[in-house]
Amino acid sequence: MAEQGFTKWIIVVTVIMASLLELIDTTVVNVALDQMMGNLGATLEDAAWVVTAYAVANVIILPMTSWLSSKFGRKNYFAFSVMLFTVASFFCGHAHNIWELAGFRFIQGIGGGALLSTSQSIMMETFKREDAGMAQAIFGMGVILGPAIGPILGGYIVTNYSWPWIFYINLPLGVMAFIMILTFIKESPHRRDIDEIDWLGIFLLVVSVGSLQIFLERGQTEDWFSTTYITVLAFTSAIGAVSFIWWELVCKHPIVDLRILRDKQISYGMIFTFVLGFGLFGSIFAFPIFLQSLLGFTAAQVGVILVPSSLATVVMMPFIGIALRKKFPPQIMACIGMLIFAIFSWWMSKANLSSGLKDFFWPLMLRGVGLSLLFVPLTTMALSGLQRKDIAQGTGLNNMVRQLGGSFGVALISTFLARRIVFHRNELVPNISMYNGATVDRYNAFTQNFVGKGYSLSAAQTMAAQALDGTMSAQVALLSYMDIFIVVGYLFLVVAPLVLLQRTSKKAQGPMQLDAH
Repeated sequence: MAEQGFTKWIIVVTVIMASLLELIDTTVVNVALDQMMGNLGATLEDAAWVVTAYAVANVIILPMTSWLSSKFGRKNYFAFSVMLFTVASFFCGHAHNIWELAGFRFIQGIGGGALLSTSQSIMMETFKREDAGMAQAIFGMGVILGPAIGPILGGYIVTNYSWPWIFYINLPLGVMAFIMILTFIKESPHRRDIDEIDWLGIFLLVVSVGSLQIFLERGQTEDWFSTTYITVLAFTSAIGAVSFIWWELVCKHPIVDLRILRDKQISYGMIFTFVLGFGLFGSIFAFPIFLQSLLGFTAAQVGVILVPSSLATVVMMPFIGIALRKKFPPQIMACIGMLIFAIFSWWMSKANLSSGLKDFFWPLMLRGVGLSLLFVPLTTMALSGLQRKDIAQGTGLNNMVRQLGGSFGVALISTFLARRIVFHRNELVPNISMYNGATVDRYNAFTQNFVGKGYSLSAAQTMAAQALDGTMSAQVALLSYMDIFIVVGYLFLVVAPLVLLQRTSKKAQGPMQLDAH
């Protein structure tokens, strides 16, 4: 039942606060990995498991949130998840070695995975049916702002304090959110009584989705199928996924109700959500690395660069909500959003080694506008045909698919980047020859520069050769990163017209129904 007045807005603040806990923590850790490695005596490979453990727990728990909410009560489950996340954050800050930290990050991810989908379903029931688009827009503001705040906050904390404080800052927010949930959040009227527990479904879900996430997170680092355990994970995830789907369709009380996928809107919508996750996370994964490795930006500077883009999305969100409330077709907005993302990718592919802050401002602002036109309309399209009782299940599956799309995007783009670096290097190496006039001129210029700084001729020549190789490597990396943006741009360009084929239901029963067609 929709809420009114003060109660409605205090619920909004509560669910956004809970969501920010999870969203900030997905990015805040990345900027602290170097300090963690130094303090805990870990390698980069070991430290990567701190990120992987959280992502694996998230993607496992997301599709289970609807069942868990029904089993234990949504209010109880929501409050428990916030407290689990908060307590795990405390122990993450107290970790004595990298594996202890990874273990508590996994527990933190179990708590955090429930926060986004549960918050989203609460928002849908808090607002009236005709205000569903606005509810999604308000929720989307927090969703977009969280990942943008993470790197800046993490950079500030690491610079001025120490890495445990990136976890300790969760404690007051977590306690406050916990109290507000117990005080203001009401139990869902669509709670179902569940007597049987689908233990086999839980096992198959953990095995299939967990194996797939680890496979995607670690595949490129381990050179994919050349490593035994990666091959085993790929095989396990495939067999586990097939078994899980079969069992959930025949089980009387499934842990994940896949029967809702019979609705074409949620099925097609999840495909587009996967594409959004792939392109969004894939491109934004490549962008910070490009800025730091080639242009010399710090992590904090990268975070600052991304803030205007996020603010552009936040500013646009209320207008998107108003447009949806006035029944503007979400398909058209999503199509425009994808075309904008294609333009953004093309614009980014024109960057060079001399690009500076001003060169990225307007492309990123354009990206921010495009994201606002994608996040809410795609979610609306995916969930518009579901009944109220299925909203929680739909949001869980939709969020899981977006995260898996992002994992696939990062994994495939990492591999593509490595392959393109080899390709471009093989193309450029033949041109680096003392029979090439341009090469000789550049080599002589480097040599004279080093001689002018006081180095002997032989030392200057050695350093000139190294500088020449470094110049070529930078050019190779630049061409490879530009290839990434071109590919992502083509992906959005191809998918954009397909979005127009999706229709939202006129008979949808639930808060997501907008009667758009």
